Amino acid sequence: MNKMRFIWLIIFLPLIIVSCEKEEIEYQTTSVSDVAEFQLHYFVPVTNSTENYIYRVEINDVLYANSTAPLKPYSAIPNGSVGRFYTVSAGTVNLKLYKGPEEELVYNKDVNLDVKKQNIFVYDLDKEPIVFDNEYPYVSNITEDSDSTCYVKFYNFLFETNSEPTDLKLQYQYEDSRTGDFVNIGEPVGFGETTGWQPVKVIKSIYNSSGYQRIDYKIKVIDDSGEIIGDLQLLNTNDEMVDYSDYWTGYIGRRYHHILGGVRTETPVASVSQFTAL
Repeated sequence: MNKMRFIWLIIFLPLIIVSCEKEEIEYQTTSVSDVAEFQLHYFVPVTNSTENYIYRVEINDVLYANSTAPLKPYSAIPNGSVGRFYTVSAGTVNLKLYKGPEEELVYNKDVNLDVKKQNIFVYDLDKEPIVFDNEYPYVSNITEDSDSTCYVKFYNFLFETNSEPTDLKLQYQYEDSRTGDFVNIGEPVGFGETTGWQPVKVIKSIYNSSGYQRIDYKIKVIDDSGEIIGDLQLLNTNDEMVDYSDYWTGYIGRRYHHILGGVRTETPVASVSQFTAL
């Protein structure tokens, strides 16, 4: 009986091998060789109210977002989970925005998108958007110690009045909790510019944890010679001009867009919005 089994195995094994070699396993996939990925940021200096929500976003006349999850002032889409991007064929892309519950067409501009991740900023309904490289893939600097790093990318979209962008050069800073000193985050940036990704030191508040810390931030004004001339002053909700300061919780390994928007001397008052990239 064992001999017969062995003989049958010799006869059929080559047929099994040939059959396996001829069978091709195919998966339903989409090529990404010509695909642009993007996130859309809305930083026109308007009040954060329903009449200024973008209730409809069309890319090349295809609906990408609607009133179910509108694009609000000083925010971005796609919202929800961290690290989400829309996709579209790379090249010249048409962007239409419809404002308010009546879905009034208020923006119709073309923009060029490349085969990579990028961030599109609409800051003026009469002007073309500014596109920034997302600088993906990201590097990390995680250690086993309590001393590690998160990354911050600061953008200057500050207006002096509702229709006039600021001409101030701004230096973003964070406080190093080990020394109490404020440390520059990248180089000073003018309106419509970014520092790119910059490391920010995080000292764990709780050692046996994923690692997070409150981090305090300031903004300095820089003159033409590159010298600091003082703190950035903004109108607050009490109608007083005050030095800018704020804080966010930073987590080891995370990446955060910090975007200064709004109006420095009028309402809507200016502030920094945080959008988590990773």
